[in-house]
Amino acid sequence: MPPESEDAMVARTRFDDSACPVARSVDTIGDWWSLLIVRDAFDGSRRFGEFQRSLGVAKNILTARLRTLVAGGVLESVPASDGSAYREYVLTPKGEALFPVIVALRQWGEQNLFAPGEPHSELVDRREGHRLRALEVLSADGRGLNPDDTTVHKLPAE
Repeated sequence: MPPESEDAMVARTRFDDSACPVARSVDTIGDWWSLLIVRDAFDGSRRFGEFQRSLGVAKNILTARLRTLVAGGVLESVPASDGSAYREYVLTPKGEALFPVIVALRQWGEQNLFAPGEPHSELVDRREGHRLRALEVLSADGRGLNPDDTTVHKLPAE
């Protein structure tokens, strides 16, 4: 018997009506394939074949993830820029707003998942050619914050 697709094997809990912004975000872009597709879109990938070659993901899974990202307004499917019959996927403003998320994941990975001196890709400022400084969480008045400096104001239970 052939294996089922990843989507058919896992019954997914939906969070699109949750009061938590993190849950709603995870609902749209929270699996690893979706985040890597967004990363590749920032790196210039636009066509299905480019995403598939870069990620090595099965075509059915890539199709499902692209469909979800388009439905969620993260990517838009547009006619190919070269006038061919192909479609391309471009980041929408909502998708471009994920840039700090991708940078934060990259910087966390650089700090925590590589041995000292171990080579890895680097994100650099195109104009200056320098690595980016570490992202910081800042208060409205510019103070650096850590988890102990924040609290979540949750909605009352209905």
